[in-house]
Amino acid sequence: MTFADLGLSDELLRSVNDSGYNEPTPIQRAAIPSVLMGKDLIGIAQTGTGKTAGFVLPMIDILHEGRSRARMPRSLILEPTRELAMQVAENFEKYGKYHPLSMALLMGGVQMGDQVKALEKGVDVLIATPGRLMDLFARGKIMLTDCKLLVIDEADRMLDMGFIPDIEEICSKLPRDRQTLLFSATMPPPIQKLAAKFLNDPKRVEVARPATANVNIEQRLVEVSPDKKKDALRDILRHEEFKNAIIFCNRKTTVRELTSSLKRSGFRVGQIQGDMDQAQRIAEFDRFKSDEINILVASDVAARGLDVKGVSHVINFDVPWQPDDYIHRIGRTGRAGAKGIAITLATKADREAVAGIEKLTGLKIARVGKAAVEDRGAEPRKAEPGPEKPLMKREPRPEKADAKRKPKHEARPQEEGQLEPATRSTVVEDISSDWNGPLPSFLSKSAG
Repeated sequence: MTFADLGLSDELLRSVNDSGYNEPTPIQRAAIPSVLMGKDLIGIAQTGTGKTAGFVLPMIDILHEGRSRARMPRSLILEPTRELAMQVAENFEKYGKYHPLSMALLMGGVQMGDQVKALEKGVDVLIATPGRLMDLFARGKIMLTDCKLLVIDEADRMLDMGFIPDIEEICSKLPRDRQTLLFSATMPPPIQKLAAKFLNDPKRVEVARPATANVNIEQRLVEVSPDKKKDALRDILRHEEFKNAIIFCNRKTTVRELTSSLKRSGFRVGQIQGDMDQAQRIAEFDRFKSDEINILVASDVAARGLDVKGVSHVINFDVPWQPDDYIHRIGRTGRAGAKGIAITLATKADREAVAGIEKLTGLKIARVGKAAVEDRGAEPRKAEPGPEKPLMKREPRPEKADAKRKPKHEARPQEEGQLEPATRSTVVEDISSDWNGPLPSFLSKSAG
């Protein structure tokens, strides 16, 4: 099946072809015809499956007819984060270049005045985060009575971020005879309830079992002590298979501290977290996309807002608090059919959270570490011992000195012949500090 088989206009097919796409993804094949027919839709799909184009493409053709009026957008797309809102806007610019549609972004972190000016000119497509939209609505700067098409994107993330009451209020201000599209990676009960309340006989499209990880992503779990996590991370980043990575942390402070630590170690690293203003976040994201930096440390505020092709690794420096976040984090790699690697650093304290992730996904994450290396026949390199020193015969000492002398069996620091440390192996060496090499001869003999 090709995009031409989906009923899209010639202008739209031309822009899709210009973008280098030939065949629609499963979610696009299932969703686009129904959206063009004006049906309500529930789309359940993993991140990286092309679901954004699944609603952007038909919306462009639907909105091609008609005119916008001041402060009365013709369509509304709700996104949980600023990053996602910007990426949806990029999709409209890319695919809508042969259609004269107007668009506006409403999101926090940027000047409200410019957004109000755009609304006053009239827009066909309004892409907004719930908080900024509610703010402008309360100020009387926007009316939703002419909005005939609503998209609720990343609905389960909206739930996690506490936006569901805002969405319910926004829906109550829209015309009843609208078309509503709801997309989500998972369908927890509150999202099912939201869909039942605001969608009219929706078609349900599901291209993957809820809460499953992309099969193109190789998942690994490294068990490590808390004080060795940074060392384990550095080993991963220095491995030959590494190209670039998004590293996720649970706290903004951890993002800042880890970024500084990696910079001191000589890595090309940037950060995105909630305390940065919008301009700074965009600049860091652009540096990562252009390969000026190849490591981006992020907090969960950006977990679903990052869309970069060719990310080789996603690394969970912290195990996510919510199992669903694991799916969304690792979905930054293995996109558009490419292979990816997701590595999670876990301590003993994370066992319950890891168990929750494995229960949700129905998958036992492969443990990599000392046992895995031994299974592959890897042995730590041991240095050849140096020549032994001849034992020196000691002369008897006065009784006063003998009283202070330490027991003969106490170990002394070695000089010549001291064992060299084992060669550092990727990820593994920081999992345990226990010695597993040969027993030195002076410890194998009892005193006396």
